[in-house]
Amino acid sequence: MRENKDYLITEKPSRALLVFSIPMIIGNLFQQAYTIVDSAIVGRYVGETALAAVGASYALTSIFICIAIGGGIGASVIISHHFGGHNYGRMKTGIRTALLSFLFISLILGGIGLIFSQQIMEVLNTPADAIDIAVTYLNIYFLGLPFLFMYNILSSMFNALGESRIPLYLLIFSSVLNIFLDLYMVAVLNLGVAGAAYATFIAQGISAVLSLIIFIVTLQKLPGKAEGWLSKTEFSDMSRIALPSILQQSTVSIGMMLVQSVVNSFGTQILAGFSAAMRIESLCVVPMSAIGNAMSSYTAQNIGAEKEERISQGYRMGNFMIIVIAVILCLFLEIAHKPLIALFLDNAASSQTIVTGESYLKFIGFFFCMIGFKMAVDGILRGAGAVRVFTIANLVNLTLRVTIAKFGAPIWGVSMVWYAVPLGWLANFLISYGYYRTGKWKEAVSKTVD
Repeated sequence: MRENKDYLITEKPSRALLVFSIPMIIGNLFQQAYTIVDSAIVGRYVGETALAAVGASYALTSIFICIAIGGGIGASVIISHHFGGHNYGRMKTGIRTALLSFLFISLILGGIGLIFSQQIMEVLNTPADAIDIAVTYLNIYFLGLPFLFMYNILSSMFNALGESRIPLYLLIFSSVLNIFLDLYMVAVLNLGVAGAAYATFIAQGISAVLSLIIFIVTLQKLPGKAEGWLSKTEFSDMSRIALPSILQQSTVSIGMMLVQSVVNSFGTQILAGFSAAMRIESLCVVPMSAIGNAMSSYTAQNIGAEKEERISQGYRMGNFMIIVIAVILCLFLEIAHKPLIALFLDNAASSQTIVTGESYLKFIGFFFCMIGFKMAVDGILRGAGAVRVFTIANLVNLTLRVTIAKFGAPIWGVSMVWYAVPLGWLANFLISYGYYRTGKWKEAVSKTVD
């Protein structure tokens, strides 16, 4: 553990948030990096159709990742409250409850996914020449879903204890292992898309087991004993925060899955270009998501320690970090959009695929500050337990994006999908920030910590 395990509630807010969020940003960048490598290796060694198949699966697989991350964040808010209040026995009971609950959920979701993967891809209008490859990729992915959930829930538990460096080290290990396995299974063994899926399965499985071992050792250093393996009270408290958190984390992916069916209808070439661009966008969004998640843990711990005045100070620091990162990302995409898309394509790629990918990156680069602002204020509301407005804001985001894409793209072309994204982010931010400014979110604090 850190020498000062309470640094989120004792250090200067700007320093505490910076120290806590940077390892999360770096770690999540590594997590996204190996998904980019998956697509790049598949696109270059297997072909454009294989890249489109992985892309068609991506929005769906992202939803399951978001369920794991959102659930972990929701659980970590309650754990952070107990940790900030030095209620270690109840904290350990909550941790056991979270791990067992999400293990059960992952088994249920994995089984449903295996049964209905073919039908899901058909509903999403996956191009006929890519659907069988997409289903193969998905089925292997669903087999590894328990490992994915275990790893992400444990990462959130580490963050709740202020230990954001440990998930960073594990993510780096997992990402590097995944890349080497990708190259070996796809480029050497010629296993195609299945090889990329197995590489992720193995890397996540090893990381999940290592995470569990390290977490058990870390937890033993804290005083107090758990009061049991499952607690209805802890599960209820976690669910109240976790469900809106899952919705918030899944909004982007659910929206993209629904929008994906619109993009899929334009054919394999546009789908391949859009898929490549989406991988880059996912990497760019990582710092914003990490800052939002950091704000959530920061808010929750300070509420538990009855230091609410520190929250607004941390929020200002979070927004400053977002502005700096957004400017850098925008400049980078405007300069490097061509070579970035080229990473995913071989020499036989069509011009339509290339233009689609480059156009999306050049457009979306100007709006990353908006998703950052949205995630930062959402993090405060989530950490405070103000779930109602938080949920409404994210539902408006999702509805607006899907509506614009669904009805606009058939009339004005696939570029309407581009415009739907920042408009959804903006609507979400305006609702959440407006509520934050009223100060009413503080009324949820007493309900959360009781």
